Amino acid sequence: MATASPASPTKLAVHASSPAPKWVYSFGDGRAEGRAEMRNLLGGKGANLAEMSSLGLPVPPGFTITTEVCTWYYANSNAYPKELEAEVDAAMAAMEKVVGARFGDAGNPLLVSVRSGARASMPGMMDTVLNLGLNDRTVIGLAKSSGDERFAWDSYRRFIQMYSNVVLDVGHHYFEEALELKKEDLDVQLDTDLKADDWRAVVAEYKKIVEKRTGKPFPQEPREQLWGAIGAVFGSWMNQRAITYRRLHSIPESWGTAVNVQAMVFGNMGDDCATGVAFTRDPSTGTNLFYGEYLVNAQGEDVVAGIRTPQHLTVQGKEAQKSDAPAMEEVMPEVFKQLDGVRRTLETHYCDMQDIEFTVQRGKLYMLQTRNGKRTAKAALKIAVDMVHEGLIDKKEAVARIVPASLDQLLHPTLDPKAARKVIAKGLPASPGAASGKVVFTADDAEKQARGGEKVILVRRETSPEDIHGMHAAEGILTSTGGMTSHAAVVARGMGKPCVAGAGDVRIDARAGTLTVRGVTVKTGEFITLDGGTGEIMQGVVPTVQPELSGDFARLMEWADEVRTLGIRTNAETPADAEQARKFGAEGIGLCRTEHMFFEGDRIVAVRQMILADDEKARRVALARIQPMQRQDFVNLFEIMAGLPVTIRLLDPPLHEFLPKTHADAEQVAKDLGVDVAEVEARAQKLHEYNPMLGHRGVRLGISFPEIYEMQARAIFEAVAEVQKKAGKTVIPEVMIPLVATRKEVDLMKAVIDQVAAEVSQISGEKFEYLVGTMIELPRAALRAGEIAETAEFFSFGTNDLTQTTFGLSRDDSASFLEKYQQRGIFEHDPFATLDAEGVGELIEIASERGRKVRNGLKLGICGEHGGDPASVFFCHKAGLDYVSCSPWRVPIARLAAAQAALGGPLKTE
Repeated sequence: MATASPASPTKLAVHASSPAPKWVYSFGDGRAEGRAEMRNLLGGKGANLAEMSSLGLPVPPGFTITTEVCTWYYANSNAYPKELEAEVDAAMAAMEKVVGARFGDAGNPLLVSVRSGARASMPGMMDTVLNLGLNDRTVIGLAKSSGDERFAWDSYRRFIQMYSNVVLDVGHHYFEEALELKKEDLDVQLDTDLKADDWRAVVAEYKKIVEKRTGKPFPQEPREQLWGAIGAVFGSWMNQRAITYRRLHSIPESWGTAVNVQAMVFGNMGDDCATGVAFTRDPSTGTNLFYGEYLVNAQGEDVVAGIRTPQHLTVQGKEAQKSDAPAMEEVMPEVFKQLDGVRRTLETHYCDMQDIEFTVQRGKLYMLQTRNGKRTAKAALKIAVDMVHEGLIDKKEAVARIVPASLDQLLHPTLDPKAARKVIAKGLPASPGAASGKVVFTADDAEKQARGGEKVILVRRETSPEDIHGMHAAEGILTSTGGMTSHAAVVARGMGKPCVAGAGDVRIDARAGTLTVRGVTVKTGEFITLDGGTGEIMQGVVPTVQPELSGDFARLMEWADEVRTLGIRTNAETPADAEQARKFGAEGIGLCRTEHMFFEGDRIVAVRQMILADDEKARRVALARIQPMQRQDFVNLFEIMAGLPVTIRLLDPPLHEFLPKTHADAEQVAKDLGVDVAEVEARAQKLHEYNPMLGHRGVRLGISFPEIYEMQARAIFEAVAEVQKKAGKTVIPEVMIPLVATRKEVDLMKAVIDQVAAEVSQISGEKFEYLVGTMIELPRAALRAGEIAETAEFFSFGTNDLTQTTFGLSRDDSASFLEKYQQRGIFEHDPFATLDAEGVGELIEIASERGRKVRNGLKLGICGEHGGDPASVFFCHKAGLDYVSCSPWRVPIARLAAAQAALGGPLKTE
């Protein structure tokens, strides 16, 4: 809320710059001072209102206070530039002239809306005030000028509630309770059942609530109301839900928001009035069909807030959802025809799917907003591919348009069509995908349980912007009210979460912790499953299957591969992961973590036997048991990759990781190995390190126990020999030595590897082509890369450890304070999620430059988790690396991000 906001322009600060910048831009009556390209200054809403005005569309007049004022406001103790007051007055006078009414005039009042408008769409995150300018005098004038006393008093009560909540920090529940009591007294169900005198009484009650809660009467002066609302919108840029949304969507705080002040048009003046939200194409599927909802005799907030269940725009939409409520196409055919024409104009002009808001006032259409519509990843792909075929955009624009991270939505499971399911209810299919989880009824519970590793479904009557953290934590969202354009639906689609909205048969009792439908009760902590594609709600857990990525997805990936120059490999050590990565387009394995293979089946017993061995001879006996298993692992990977490069990292973690942690586990190990439990615990104690990530691991193990790396090298080359004989094709493994700090370490280990390769070649009769390289994960290695490259034939940057050792941060322990660092602006991103380009990135650039200076054509890649992060992929392209390697499920994301990096555009993040 914005209680600290200035209530009037008397708190204006002196602005010293000269010449003074322009702070306010007007629009309306077919003209505009701004245009679509000015979204950084005017925000998305203001820029598009200006553009629609210039296109001659029916836009109510208004003006935009720029984002630069927001920046000024926070830099100057919540004050404004001195020129702002005069510019607002001039813009208000221009608006009055167009409308033919005056702001604050008792006989013919001009009312305005005050809305936020950041350059990036942040639906529902910041504050809005409608019907501003109403007071005890102007409400009478509005009743006379409109000829509808009921409408005037209904608008006044809406204004008091919204203004009091947004500006005066009076909770909206106080007003809701008062209204419910009034409806009970009158024995009516709907707001529309209340008459003019009823609303007059509600207004009187609302004003009493305000005075009781604030100690002051509700403000009657329209100019005071205006500046209070402007301050509240600027103040809402820093409310908790907006901060959370910006963090989740990587929107910089420095961008600020604009404020849009616009003449009110009314969708709540009777049955020839309406308000609605529409998309020029289906935002869930991308199908080229007009898609939207409207409400007769309502204001815009009624549609998105989920208070009433809206009706469909088209007959086709109504029939698809088996709705009985008449479509706008039937009720207002002429207005619908005009709206459909606006849809085509906007989509052709912007060459993108648009999300539009409109109001119909006494049979006349007004456009209140257009913006590029939020859509699911599936819809985004279809729209982009279809628009290429329609000639609206080219292939490069289609590739540039898709948010790489959004592809993650397509990689999530869907319900197994063969699985049994108990459908208990059905709502609207608001956001596709499927999810199972334990029922929770509050956003806080969703976040808390998700942090504890639980999968949860957030169940609400309707979601609000305050629920954003819980929606992000949940696997899926279920609401009992609201439509396809409600807050829950729009936000869930943006997050890629399955959402079922408007499940009217579901009765939710959050206090009792129950969800009830047709005699079935589901309690807190019990499982349900949602299918966001059909709207079905099922009891229990329904198994899922992985999606087939073909059609539009495959076509866009082909276009991406045509332009990208960065190779995309995968991190994989199991056949299943390797096969999945190949299906997703991986061009080889950039990291095979051999230690993961050590934990499987009987191998862990042999590994522990090796660790407990007292001498080299005993260790070699144990290693001989492991070698054939490792060899078969490598055979499988080489066969799956079919000649593509496979980078195999030799054993990296400290040996203590393979030993038991508890006494009970130690007893089991002792039993498996036929030794005394005391011996097992003594060896675990001996190997214990205070900081094992900086201790006896990686190449240090190879130096101490060269027989370990010797065994792994032998398994690699024997596998190469076997596959080459079978396939008749050369296999080129890349053997990687981890955690080196000096060239001498590489020299010693390369000698071991070369010797084994020569021995296996002689025995098998096969010739080998292979590379021996190293993982650069220590700052010293990056700085001495020139020396190391004299021996190493490739570098793979292990960015997880390089980040740890550069920052002195533990990846496992730093989460407790990293979020605070981000909130305080110390870190823009979690450095373990997005590569630190300034510090860690500079080390990568130094190592690349020094390494290639010594060894021309030195192969360079990264294999940390950053390989699947789009921003990090952009950095790797810019730094001239040859490839990135990431988990199989992020290969498509990396392919698309690499293509966008090659196209040279800004990183697509929303």
